[in-house]
Amino acid sequence: MAAIQAGDESQREPFIVQYRPFIAKTAGRFTRRYIDPERDDEFSVALAAFDEAINRYSSDAGASFLGFADTVITRRLIDHARQERRHAVSVPYSSLKEGEEDEEGFLHRIESAAAVELYEQQRVAEDRRAEIAALTEQLALFGIHFADLVENSPRHRDSRLVLMKIGNRLAQRAELFRILLEKRQLPVKELCTVEAVSRKTVERHRKYLIAVSLIAAGPYPCLQQYINLESSGKEEKPS
Repeated sequence: MAAIQAGDESQREPFIVQYRPFIAKTAGRFTRRYIDPERDDEFSVALAAFDEAINRYSSDAGASFLGFADTVITRRLIDHARQERRHAVSVPYSSLKEGEEDEEGFLHRIESAAAVELYEQQRVAEDRRAEIAALTEQLALFGIHFADLVENSPRHRDSRLVLMKIGNRLAQRAELFRILLEKRQLPVKELCTVEAVSRKTVERHRKYLIAVSLIAAGPYPCLQQYINLESSGKEEKPS
């Protein structure tokens, strides 16, 4: 492959032919069905993506070429399936009566849409599990267990909303957040002053506030969706 990237195009076609089984297998894993290289559009998409991967791959990134190619192929198949899904929505049901090939094509688009949706759901679930595992380790440094968050979560939605806002703002206050990370404890006095809340409230919800601030400031995009603040709604003091 190094020769191809160096400009020897005569090596490209044999190299791609050598990896046709890998390309078909990757496309089949994504669509969750057998891929016919002679008939299925997904194979053509995967083939073009593999060629793209040859041009873009760099060993400096640390990943193997096949791992990188798998990623590129999957992303291109996702884009393709999304386009097919949008097109399928625009096709009227009556078009199914126009011929066997049209019906097959329509059902094929439905299968593609289902495949990309399933893939995205699985990817999000895996990312969420990884984030929970990482957050669990970080919370342990503060002497907090994940189960503690359930026990310390405010019962009322409005109270949770207020505490989420406080936790988010704590993550944004560089000096206070530095104290939290370095001393492994909530800067209760300072937080009460800047947020105008009672010491009793902060201490009662200490674990919850720490968790929210760590999520807000950390590499937790999936978990951050759970603490996104609502743009409207009346605040009330947490109970």
